[in-house]
Amino acid sequence: MVDDLDWRNRRGEERNEPWHLPEREMNMIRKAEKKDLARIAEIQIFNYRLYFYPIFQSDEYYFLELQVPSLMKSYEKQLDSLYVYDDGVVKGFIKIEGTYIARLFVEPVLQNASIGSQLLEYAVKEHKADHLWVLEKNEKAIRFYKRHGFFATGERKPEDDTEEYLLLLRRK
Repeated sequence: MVDDLDWRNRRGEERNEPWHLPEREMNMIRKAEKKDLARIAEIQIFNYRLYFYPIFQSDEYYFLELQVPSLMKSYEKQLDSLYVYDDGVVKGFIKIEGTYIARLFVEPVLQNASIGSQLLEYAVKEHKADHLWVLEKNEKAIRFYKRHGFFATGERKPEDDTEEYLLLLRRK
């Protein structure tokens, strides 16, 4: 694992400077295009199977219904609200509807590399994003959002067609 000092040094930055998100990193976030839809769908499917299948355990949904072509088609009509992290390869995406964060996913093998943080920071800074719903059992996501200033409001709602609940998180 590379620590922040080694990472900065490899980028030619001074070792004694505090870490901050370089402006050039924000340039890796752009509006999604039709050519990105396969990667967006893959990233969401990988995350759903890895993190949500163990909770919901629906073979029919996660392995039959949830497919790249159908997800691509549904997202094609939503390109105006999709943004991707692209450093030559799309590695994550965020769906922003007004000030609501509807989706945020990063390629699972690339998580903990600040991609999600950059996407979230972009949504807050550029779109004034201030709320989202998160699955109550998704403790990893809840911790991530708390680190970025989002907190549970106490409001819950049932996840459609399940016994699970979603929590409303707001940025303070």
